Amino acid sequence: MSRRAYHILDVFTDTPFAGNPLAVVMDCAGLDAARMQKIAREFNLSETVFVRDAGDPVNTARLRIFTPASELPFAGHPTIGAAALIAHLRAPEHILKDELRVVLEEGIGDIVCVVRAGKKGVVNASFNLARLPEKLSDLTDIAAIAAALSLDADDIGFDAHRPGVWSAGAPLAFVPVASREAIARARPEAALFAGAFGPDAIGVWLYTSECEREGSDVHARMFAPSQGIAEDPATGSAAAAFAGVAVACENPPDGDHTLVIEQGFEMGRPSLITVGLEVEGGALVGASVGGSVVMIAQGAIEA
Repeated sequence: MSRRAYHILDVFTDTPFAGNPLAVVMDCAGLDAARMQKIAREFNLSETVFVRDAGDPVNTARLRIFTPASELPFAGHPTIGAAALIAHLRAPEHILKDELRVVLEEGIGDIVCVVRAGKKGVVNASFNLARLPEKLSDLTDIAAIAAALSLDADDIGFDAHRPGVWSAGAPLAFVPVASREAIARARPEAALFAGAFGPDAIGVWLYTSECEREGSDVHARMFAPSQGIAEDPATGSAAAAFAGVAVACENPPDGDHTLVIEQGFEMGRPSLITVGLEVEGGALVGASVGGSVVMIAQGAIEA
């Protein structure tokens, strides 16, 4: 075994001990997938990311991302966190003055990130979606969905928003909820998830237009019991796919739009995710996800 450097970050927040915590292991030489999975299980955070040399030398690094239960081809808060950390370690003076482009290789392809230092040790990062969101299926059994979330059928849906499975690299069930009061009552019944949301969705993202924080557009919660995640404080892959949901359900005019998603408030880990939309001819033609990162701790693990 070897001593391997790691860092702990809080992602999608500018405040320590808020947002979504992330472990980043920088020294991954000799680690295979089985060993990475064990390390991720040891950290027991929603995701642990392993940074390796890029396969293409023009890129910055290659990432492998693990939940406590499995490897993911893409996840948002590991992408934001890893980009911010790599820029902070390799070019700290540059990002104080200007943006730095970081290209990360993930299972869904190359992801272009932009990083710049903010105030008081905060680093800001964003990435362009490598794959535009697509709708995989409708979810029509409202009674089953409500039962899987310990809600009433009347709590599901609002305006033109209806449940469905969407993906921008990670398939997730999206469930609109009528109010913030109802979303706070949600309690996952993991045994009912497969029947309610199908076999492909790796998690369920609940959202409502009623927000706690002024300036937010969407209030969300995320449950992914099959991934070993009871509740996730901030889910960048869901925010990425939600770009497609928002355009399909809200029909925004052509042009650039920004949405602010608040998540993690019920957990005491408030998080803010910024989603950029580019709409042309009534269709989503580009999207981005961004947020702030705080460096929390660093150390070494014997693995």
